Amino acid sequence: MEKPHAVFDRDWEWAALSEFAADRSSGATLGIVAGRRRQGKTLLLQELCAATGGFYFAATEATEAESLRLVAHAHAQHTGLPVPLALSSWEQACDALLALGAGSDIGVPVVLDEFPYLCRASPALPSIIQKALGPRRSERTGSRSRLILCGSALTFMGGLLSGAAPLRGRAGLDLTVPTFDPRTAAAFWNIDDWPLAFRVHAVVGDTPAYRREYVRGDTPVDASDFDAWVCRTVLNPASPLHKEARYLLAEEADIRDPALYHSVLAAVADGHSTRGAIARYVGRPDDRLRHPITVLEDAGLIVREQDALRRARSRYRIAEPLITFYHAVIRPERSRLQRPEAAAAVWSDSQERFASNVLGPNFEQLCRWWTATHASPHTLGGQPTRVGSGVINDARQKARHELDVVATDSSGRILAIGEAKVGTVMNEGQLSRLERIRDLLVQTGHDAGDARLLCCSARGFTPPLQQAATTGRATLVDLARIYTGT
Repeated sequence: MEKPHAVFDRDWEWAALSEFAADRSSGATLGIVAGRRRQGKTLLLQELCAATGGFYFAATEATEAESLRLVAHAHAQHTGLPVPLALSSWEQACDALLALGAGSDIGVPVVLDEFPYLCRASPALPSIIQKALGPRRSERTGSRSRLILCGSALTFMGGLLSGAAPLRGRAGLDLTVPTFDPRTAAAFWNIDDWPLAFRVHAVVGDTPAYRREYVRGDTPVDASDFDAWVCRTVLNPASPLHKEARYLLAEEADIRDPALYHSVLAAVADGHSTRGAIARYVGRPDDRLRHPITVLEDAGLIVREQDALRRARSRYRIAEPLITFYHAVIRPERSRLQRPEAAAAVWSDSQERFASNVLGPNFEQLCRWWTATHASPHTLGGQPTRVGSGVINDARQKARHELDVVATDSSGRILAIGEAKVGTVMNEGQLSRLERIRDLLVQTGHDAGDARLLCCSARGFTPPLQQAATTGRATLVDLARIYTGT
């Protein structure tokens, strides 16, 4: 099916949904669609049902009895029944939904959106669906319904098909709708000024709804409008974007102590990236943080990354830039920001925190993303299979060197190492440092003798460093290359 014009990008996701929905195989089948809120899942599924004549139902927080009445009402509207079915159980509702695909030559999408709401009131619903999709039931074998369960609670949705869950092994589609990547996000915001695109990305990340619904299409006119845009949107207490970071956390049902989870996120946003450092910041024993950190990982709010040079060491980073911005800029100033006229003063006072805690980490992650996804084998001297950051100790000099980018291939050979600077023009001093670290890596047993040296800067490079790049000593990576080049 041709992708609707209302759907921006999402070509792969639309193709996967279309193929699943149009499958002509006999028998009802199950699909799972998950992803964080505001990524466009509902739009995709509504457009899918509109294009195929499928059934779409968006659940609300309600009791089981009310949910069944709402399903029956939606079913009657879809089928043209003068009176809704009297559904007294989910067993009856599932049979009615599977019957929507009876007698059809092609698949008929049947979407239950916000599925976790239904399960909150009816915990047995996954088991009921498992029974309804049993291989010997006539309702299942005589139907071509493509039952799609959709939800944004990642911990819950991820558990539907895992372990001993009732629906494990039943799904023919398991689709996660991710955030946009940085290049797609820039195109979605219609920004081709790369320094501006980078700064907007550092605030709102890659979530599409933040442009359309949350700021009603308000984008910075140009670089000179960026500060005013921040004040009238994310720092404005009347803007939904202002509170969004808190709501992202509140949506996860497994979070029982929001204060603790906010403190963990604040620690990571402040640069405390190991579990021990997070524990010291929060003031809790290390072992007491294992569960909240796991919940935040499962919810997709933080990411655990292994050190590229020391596999036993790992770090955490926040996955959603808006959360980093919230903890670096908004949360410390919440009292002042209750007065809208204070936004400009708060923003002016927050520039140092914004640069060090928001722009810096965001640029480092952009550099790793570009290295992993867009840097060509010619640029890196091979195809990377793993890109991360790393730390190496220099016992002789009693020093500790951090690398913002470390790219390795499938054999473990280090293809490239790099340093990322967001606020300074890079010079030959940084290149010399990378050369010394490359030598140290070789001395400590790493296969890094041919590693390319990536000098990544959001501000540019000095003429001597540009000259060094022409001789092959360095590879220069600026924002234009990140957003457009290889």
